[in-house]
Amino acid sequence: MNILIVSATSLEIEPLVKELGKGRILQPNLTRYLFNKILVDVLVTGVGMVSTAYWTGITLQNRKYDATINAGICGSFNRKLQLGDVVNVTSDFFPEKGAESGEYFLSLIDLKLLELDEFPFTDGKLVNDSVFKSETLGGLHEVSGVTVNTIHGNVESISLFTELYKVDVETMEGAAFFFAAFQQQVRCLQMRAVSNYVEPRDTSRWKIPLAIHNLNQVLFAMLNE
Repeated sequence: MNILIVSATSLEIEPLVKELGKGRILQPNLTRYLFNKILVDVLVTGVGMVSTAYWTGITLQNRKYDATINAGICGSFNRKLQLGDVVNVTSDFFPEKGAESGEYFLSLIDLKLLELDEFPFTDGKLVNDSVFKSETLGGLHEVSGVTVNTIHGNVESISLFTELYKVDVETMEGAAFFFAAFQQQVRCLQMRAVSNYVEPRDTSRWKIPLAIHNLNQVLFAMLNE
C-alpha cells in the first residue's frame, strides 16, 4: 500500500516522522518512508489553501497512491469537543468565496458562478464519502469543517460567522485538500486535532503540544492496524 500524508507544517507531524525512521527525500517538501510494508510519503505543503491545493494536486497527479490523509490541528466552534480531541472532518467548504453586496454576503452559488452540485461539490460543500476499514478511525468524532484564509479571533466576526454557518471546526487547508483529492479521485481523509476554541485570540489557552501528540498517536495507530 502507498499512502500520502499531507500536512501544512512539519511541526504538526514531527512525532510521526520520528517514528517512521530514516526516509528518502523525493523533493524538498516530499519524503518517502517504509513502515510495516507500507510506503508512506509525507508532504509538507506550507500554510493555507493555495499552497495546499497546489502541492496536493500536483503530487497526486504525478504519483499513484491508494489513499491520502490530511493531518493537522484545528480550532473548534463546538464546545462539546475537548482540547486535544482528534476528529474526522467529513465535510468542508470555502465560506469566503463570493462578494459583498451592501450589508449582505453573496456566495458563488448566489452569484450563479457555481452550481450547488457541481463536481466536486455536493450541496455547495465538499463531502467526503471515502471508505476506510479502520477501528481507530471509527472511534473518532465525525465533524463538519470550514476552510478560511483568516482564522477567526474577533468577537463580532465570530458571532456573525456562527449565525451564518453551523460548523464544528475551522482550518486554513482542509477544503483545499479535499478539492485536490476529489479531482484526482483518490480516497482521502481529513484528520484534525483540536488545539483551541474559536474565540478572541489568547494563545495561553491553546493546547498545541497536546493536540499534536494526540494527532500523531492516532496516525501511528492507523498505520499499525
